[in-house]
Amino acid sequence: MYKLNKIKIALTFLIVIMSTDSYSQFGNFKVTLDAGHGDHDFGAVYSGRVEKNIALAIVLKVGKILEAYPKIDVIYTRKTDVFIGLIERANIANRADANIFVSIHCNANKNTAADGTETYVMGMNKIASNLEAAKQENSVITMEKDYKQKYEGFDPNSPETMIGMTLMQEEYLENSISLASKVEDAFGKLGKKLRHGGVKQAPFMVLHKAYMPRVLIETGFVSNPVEGELLNSESGQDEIARAIADAIISYKLEYFGDGGNETLEEKPSQKLMESKNKTNDSSETNTPIIKKDTLGAVYKVQLSASKKNIALLPKNFKGLKNVSMVYEDKIYKYFFGETTDYAEAKNQLMEAKSKGYDSAFLVALRNGKKISIQEAIK
Repeated sequence: MYKLNKIKIALTFLIVIMSTDSYSQFGNFKVTLDAGHGDHDFGAVYSGRVEKNIALAIVLKVGKILEAYPKIDVIYTRKTDVFIGLIERANIANRADANIFVSIHCNANKNTAADGTETYVMGMNKIASNLEAAKQENSVITMEKDYKQKYEGFDPNSPETMIGMTLMQEEYLENSISLASKVEDAFGKLGKKLRHGGVKQAPFMVLHKAYMPRVLIETGFVSNPVEGELLNSESGQDEIARAIADAIISYKLEYFGDGGNETLEEKPSQKLMESKNKTNDSSETNTPIIKKDTLGAVYKVQLSASKKNIALLPKNFKGLKNVSMVYEDKIYKYFFGETTDYAEAKNQLMEAKSKGYDSAFLVALRNGKKISIQEAIK
């Protein structure tokens, strides 16, 4: 009987540990890291400096830093020298329900004096240099089988043709720009070692199909003798990786605090399924009322986002009062509180978390439009 009781106690203890571990994994902030190119796709190659190898080395270093940070899970599109199609890279992030997608590359130019970093967000900017960068990275698709069918007639030599595709509305643009800005700011802190070239927009196929805030980082020019050697060195890769990791951590802390990810009923994996089963449906006739802010810069706590229209009653939001809703892109977003005081906003965030909204986070708005927390504070 004594032994039986000991076994029962041991089993109970084991279940508690397993349950605790399982719970601790729920809501972790998920980062998908994408090392550009791979295998027979070498990317840019100059004087023995190979883009695919440099990108992978930096990604693995960024991942190692992030994996040591609490409540962050890292997903890799590749950890070895293999070839992966551009859409598959995005879908790896979608299936994992990642919170952000970060694709890491190296730049190159026939003018070997060209230097500096560039961090891109998805967009149809027609600046020639931006389109040229997109053209170089998108040309990878010609190495994939049946790419003309797979990419719906997209011509990698003419990025503008993406306009004719079913281009997803950029509902993540503001957050993507915020993340890109943090990356470029972190590069700027490296001083003269790397000239940070700023945030840019271009039609990159690898970003087009990722349903989350996403950026493509050109870490510098392998074609530049000085910068190329920095990129190809262990110490240079360490510094670049640390800058990127710091930017990602800063983004997580600003938008998600010490908690994990945003609670979304429609996750990237669900959007992936929707895109596969998409049909033209014009039968929708209901037009929900959109509530917009009329104040200047205000802070709110985003509680959740859902396809369901939930009555704004305290009983539906764990007792929280002053809950508002915005309907955007067929998604209902629910917010708690409203204040122009950042300190008060943080108190409201703590209140929401105390009610069980562990993944709630702050947003800032000006005249009904979302802006970054940094801009609001300034």
